[in-house]
Amino acid sequence: MRILMVALAATMLAGCAGSVMSDARGKPPYKTLNSDKPEKVVAQCVQFSWQDETVFGVDASGYLEPRENGGTTVYTRSAESFVDVTTDASGTVLSYYAQQDDFVAKRRLAAVATCL
Repeated sequence: MRILMVALAATMLAGCAGSVMSDARGKPPYKTLNSDKPEKVVAQCVQFSWQDETVFGVDASGYLEPRENGGTTVYTRSAESFVDVTTDASGTVLSYYAQQDDFVAKRRLAAVATCL
């Protein structure tokens, strides 16, 4: 029963995060960054840096999800911040989105920049 409840909660959170991300992608990203590193390496680095409890405390979260049209999305609970990591001819492109322009969003962006 517990497993079913956890699975149901995860599905509901993914659905909410998905609609928030879809809405945000309709606007320009908060910041666009580029890297010469492979997409998977950058995405895993962002995920790891966002899970650092010494930096983000109880808000430390980072989840990886493959994108339908290629690439990877790293996101936080409720998709408060997320980054689309894709590959194009110039290398790896990171499109960072944040629901609010606040201290936490800037701190997450700084963590993303360490992965370039």
